[in-house]
Amino acid sequence: MRRTGGWRSGRTPRQRRAFVVGGGLLATAVVMLLAAWRSGGFLSDLLLNLGASVVLAAISYVIFDPLFEESRKARVQEHLSFDQEAFVARLGRCRRVRVLDTWTILLDDQHRRATLDAIEAALRNGAEVQLLLLDPDCTAAQQRSEELERQGVDVPGHIRANLRHLMALRKKIGENERFEVRVYDASPSIQLYQWDGRSLISFFPVGKLSFNVPQLEVDMGSPLGGFVHARFEELWDHDQATVPLERYDRLAVTLGTENSDYLRAEMAYVEVDGEHYIDCERSRPNLSLTARAPLPRTPGSTPRVFTLIEPTDEERDPVARRFDEKYGPARGERAILRLTPR
Repeated sequence: MRRTGGWRSGRTPRQRRAFVVGGGLLATAVVMLLAAWRSGGFLSDLLLNLGASVVLAAISYVIFDPLFEESRKARVQEHLSFDQEAFVARLGRCRRVRVLDTWTILLDDQHRRATLDAIEAALRNGAEVQLLLLDPDCTAAQQRSEELERQGVDVPGHIRANLRHLMALRKKIGENERFEVRVYDASPSIQLYQWDGRSLISFFPVGKLSFNVPQLEVDMGSPLGGFVHARFEELWDHDQATVPLERYDRLAVTLGTENSDYLRAEMAYVEVDGEHYIDCERSRPNLSLTARAPLPRTPGSTPRVFTLIEPTDEERDPVARRFDEKYGPARGERAILRLTPR
């Protein structure tokens, strides 16, 4: 798996600038002192004094600029709430964008078009965009929804809508390794919105939306920024806790008999109450066939063998609603089958 967490290694641009400016000032001082040595009278005295002053200025700059930089990194600015418009305005100009959240209001109706346009602009400029959203089918999503019950917030529903819009963006822009979306199955603890070397950080209060509580703006080079960076990397690289958007979207299924394969396809699927259902997209196979597929959270494992079962009348309506929530309303009747382990 491609790891993109090397942005903290090496000298920062500000450190390189300090060495360049300091070196330039020292070079200028050396030229002045040499000119003073080769000349005489008033000009020699003037160049000698100026050269000595520039040497002191260069030394002071190299010594004190890193101290000012560390002080700036340690400074934390507090915002009363998350400003969607300000963050979207930064997106198109960024070289790195990272989001860690349950779902993001940037993809709600009011800001969705501007957000998607800004992501496309950032990608055209060579930016890396990484988004980590909570798995809508995991226990943590349901627990967070219960915490926000008084506000009537359907957390899994918001996440599915976010992922549906991101899948549409993926199809629009095609394959682009700099645009990555993953869903994670873990207790949400930190909300992160990063643009280049700065970020907004907040935590998940009980009974309140994390967007409406104070946000801490920090430098990613600070201790707090480093802690959040490590948390993001830990989730991003955890094969068991996260899955790519592509694997959330489709399940690789092979239909066939015990002796031969019938059809290999990437099929739409949902999980309801621990059961997996596939939509055969109007090409309903013979129900005597079997299916072989790796379950979404078993990366690299041997595909399991399932029997295809017609869902019962009690199952059909909630499963069909789940398909509509995940993929949008169907154009025709869905050919839904349940995968039952053999």
